[in-house]
Amino acid sequence: MLKALSVRQPYANKIIFDGKDVENRTRRTNFRGTVAIHASIKLHSNAEKLSKKTKEEMVCGAIVGIVDVVDCVDEHKSKWFGGPYGYVLKNPRPLKKPIPCKGMLGFWQVPPEIEREIKKQLKGKL
Repeated sequence: MLKALSVRQPYANKIIFDGKDVENRTRRTNFRGTVAIHASIKLHSNAEKLSKKTKEEMVCGAIVGIVDVVDCVDEHKSKWFGGPYGYVLKNPRPLKKPIPCKGMLGFWQVPPEIEREIKKQLKGKL
């Protein structure tokens, strides 16, 4: 069963498309494995700097891809690390079409019908 992690935009896109290899969190996790990245409904406060057009084009309230969580660290050389904890991410795989879905805090269980759609889109790359 696939888990998901909700991330505010523009950082969900940065994880899937732009090489963001650390997701900063306030809590440590023991979770390791593949996780769906859900772009939250709300934008991150840093999104204020983005153009109106960019904000309008960003997908929110949907799963945009999957990535592997390979570690949880309290320091990292990545430019993306800001702590206090960083979930180290590898192997991002974007979906061909974002899947609308309601998110939650922390790691959460992807509903079975959405997991099936993710597998269908990724054709075995899960």
